Amino acid sequence: MSRQPTTASATAGSLTHLAVAGYRSLQQLTLPLGAQPHGGLTLVCGANGCGKSNLYRALGLIGAAARGELVAALAAEGGLPAVFWAGPERTSSAMRRGEQPVQGSSGRREAARLRLGIAGETLSYAIELGYRAEDHTSAFVLDPEIKREWIWAGGPFHPRSLLVQRTGAVVERCGEGGRSQPIALEVSPHESLFTAASDPLEAPEVFQLRRTILSWRFYDSFRTDRQAPARSGRIATRTPSLAADGGDMAAAVQTILEIGDSDAFQAAIADAFPGCHLTVDTSAPLFQLQLHQPGLLRPLEASELSDGTLRYLLLAAALFSPRLPPLLVLNEPENSLHPDLLAPLARLIAAVAERTQVWVVAHAEALITALEDSPGCTLLRLERELGATVLPGQTVLERAAWRWPA
Repeated sequence: MSRQPTTASATAGSLTHLAVAGYRSLQQLTLPLGAQPHGGLTLVCGANGCGKSNLYRALGLIGAAARGELVAALAAEGGLPAVFWAGPERTSSAMRRGEQPVQGSSGRREAARLRLGIAGETLSYAIELGYRAEDHTSAFVLDPEIKREWIWAGGPFHPRSLLVQRTGAVVERCGEGGRSQPIALEVSPHESLFTAASDPLEAPEVFQLRRTILSWRFYDSFRTDRQAPARSGRIATRTPSLAADGGDMAAAVQTILEIGDSDAFQAAIADAFPGCHLTVDTSAPLFQLQLHQPGLLRPLEASELSDGTLRYLLLAAALFSPRLPPLLVLNEPENSLHPDLLAPLARLIAAVAERTQVWVVAHAEALITALEDSPGCTLLRLERELGATVLPGQTVLERAAWRWPA
């Protein structure tokens, strides 16, 4: 029997803003996110090199903080020297008009910092990283160090809304009248408050927000080559959420057919490939996906599918998850797809965005055009100005919707 996918849990509320400062091309950027009562679509686009991928990575770094892997994730990108904003600390009006060359000052007025933040309807979070203090006893002087973290109630920050803060090695729970209670001491410089103070009774806000962030799902460039995980069989277990590498696609499809909206799923397959439908061979522990096409006497298995067909089926399996996450992030989903598949893909994404928040980074104008007319779509067309990623036309009031905690 066909069932409707469950609406995403909103334990920490829908996200309303993403803020990044000092990360790659994101010198100082605050972006509104598409947020509707039960979902919302944020569509990020722009020319190559405008900073779309940096935004995707920045959101992934917040996920890494919740997993306790932020410092390792930054190290994998080359460490702070490689990810810090490389432009001048401040730009003058003359620089922006082209009347003065872009240049730095003789010395920094402020310590170099990388800041990441999200604003939600119920809970918000920000983190600040920098270089370690001078330590002649250690050779790891370039290791990123978490300086401060904050969790507060609601969207716009106000000191009275602060719930939990971390300063240096101490995590404190903030109470009324400015009183605070330490809940974690001697926290390592590379350890986030999410792993240092996640007891659901002692710090319920930390526990709740961490659980929400950990449930975000990121899908970026599914492999479709001959050795792609999705082309080979895998011992199957019930799979309500497709893995990031797509290796459990057969199990995910069978789960949709059993407990998801199987009718709508098959209709979406037929929308992209007229007359086709999917089944799964479950006769052996290694489930095998089968695509049935008109005119063929046998179904095609995943190992036989074209790259574009396999990629579309992977995206459909991800979007038809019976257990939707509170945030679903797709990075350039149109890669390797035939232009005829972009309209069906847009319809899939728009339908899911009615039930959960979806963030799409796209470069294909056909997909962008099809998505921007979707109800509740927030279109962010980015540009570069003096090396920094900007959102043209953004007003001072819109930028002021986010304020970094002091």
